Amino acid sequence: MKESTFQKEFKAQASFRLDESTRMIVKTFKALDEADIWRKPNPSSNSIGNLILHLCGNISQYAISSLGGTDDFRNREEEFSAAPGYSRDELLERLLQVVDRAKTVISNCSGEELLRSRQVQGFTMSGIGIIVHVVEHYSYHTGQIAFWTKLLKDKDLGFYEGEDLNIKNI
Repeated sequence: MKESTFQKEFKAQASFRLDESTRMIVKTFKALDEADIWRKPNPSSNSIGNLILHLCGNISQYAISSLGGTDDFRNREEEFSAAPGYSRDELLERLLQVVDRAKTVISNCSGEELLRSRQVQGFTMSGIGIIVHVVEHYSYHTGQIAFWTKLLKDKDLGFYEGEDLNIKNI
């Protein structure tokens, strides 16, 4: 069955949003030292390292496993209990690989798979719901990572350097 313009646009926008969060995390990581990766603001919060592992687990479970039809090997508790052990570069590489795989799965998702309901982490969701979840969840934690980095480094991360964000809608 031929892919509709809506399907193409939906998947393209999801991919674009994933790329935007990735761009921001890459830029954030350039401002961080190795010691910053596993530092926690307080005992009730997560380190950037834990958040990256959590993102890898979540994106893998929802997009790669569920949409892609592969086995679900996620161990959510390990994402939050992991302590120093992965370097900044290892974490970033792991995230980049997971996001790339997820984008491939999303791109290859048929219209039927976009509409089909399935169980993920105990929730019933369509393929569209899964993609929306992955994009918003990634964006949510990207904001947390950026905020914690700004607190640690006391500097603007320059996500939109060179862009005029005051341009009015046409």
